[in-house]
Amino acid sequence: MKVPFIDILRYEPHFYETVSTKACELLKKGQFVGGPSVGEFEESLKNYTHTNFAIGCANGTDAIQVALRAAGVNKNDKVIIPDMTFWATFEAVVNVGATPCTLDVSRETLHLTAQSVKEGIEKFKPKALLMVHLYGWACPETLEIRKLCADHGVIVIEDCAQAIGVKIKGESLLKNAHVATTSFYPAKVLGASGDAGGIFTNSETVAKTSRILINHGRTDHYEHGLVGWNSRLGAYEASFMVEALKHLDARLESRRHVCSQYRAKIKNPLLKFITPSADVWENGYLSVATMEPSTRPAFIEYLKKNDIGYGTVYPGAMSEQSGAKEFIGGKISHGHADWVAKSVINLPCFAYQTQAEIDYVIEKVNAYHA
Repeated sequence: MKVPFIDILRYEPHFYETVSTKACELLKKGQFVGGPSVGEFEESLKNYTHTNFAIGCANGTDAIQVALRAAGVNKNDKVIIPDMTFWATFEAVVNVGATPCTLDVSRETLHLTAQSVKEGIEKFKPKALLMVHLYGWACPETLEIRKLCADHGVIVIEDCAQAIGVKIKGESLLKNAHVATTSFYPAKVLGASGDAGGIFTNSETVAKTSRILINHGRTDHYEHGLVGWNSRLGAYEASFMVEALKHLDARLESRRHVCSQYRAKIKNPLLKFITPSADVWENGYLSVATMEPSTRPAFIEYLKKNDIGYGTVYPGAMSEQSGAKEFIGGKISHGHADWVAKSVINLPCFAYQTQAEIDYVIEKVNAYHA
């Protein structure tokens, strides 16, 4: 049997036909950028996430850059970020002219802790924290970190590219965020058919500024109150995601089933499965385990031999990337992010993965020995 790491083509019955019909309607009407489809998607997304404003844009990286600027991050401001994240988090800070400073993460939760943020605030005196919620979870100490930053006058922007549908203490993770962002890259739990992103906020000012920034800084058609850029959400992507959002709960339940099966049935002592904290309701974006770095290469070869897809999300700390050297403003490292990068392993996990595929992965992983 062959089990891919991810399969984004397992649609619900009639999903393909529905989105194809809607795409033809847009073609006939000439509605390609903006328009009713975008408005419908933003309204649906706002309701799903329990936020006051949900704004579509061209991609997840732009979403972070827009959010940083709309929240008040300016040129040469320092922004603290986790050392374990995707490169877009780092480069977005650089692209708005600010200076990223990296903080180490916990080996147990793979996320920032309130203590690490406190250290970063004391050392770097940042304007903002860009907190990242990885793996389909929430940073376990989100609520403590939000309060800590509020007490110190530090703006919090939350990168939720992997966290749509995640709840913390029974509420949408996005509900009480000052400003948050996401990616709708096709491989995400709520994916578009191409690139797309989103910005969420409960601040009318942040929402208004965000809309201006994603449309060339326009305050009127030929009047530009800000220097922005072109990051408008296309109507095709919005139309596609309106339909995808209708099925999101079922897709998340399917993903969570995969993760829970792995945790319950894989008994191989070489793998340590990481689980979200008790306060966090995951969305099943990734199955996450760690193993001793020296054992991972051979295990990966074993997975390949048995036609099992895998991931290493993420294989390198931000502060160690060659592109970071020119821009990084400092780092606090205890070696944890580097260890996580060398030890993390992700098994196949996607919506509507069959029980036979799940069982095959479990069987082969349990049979492996170093």
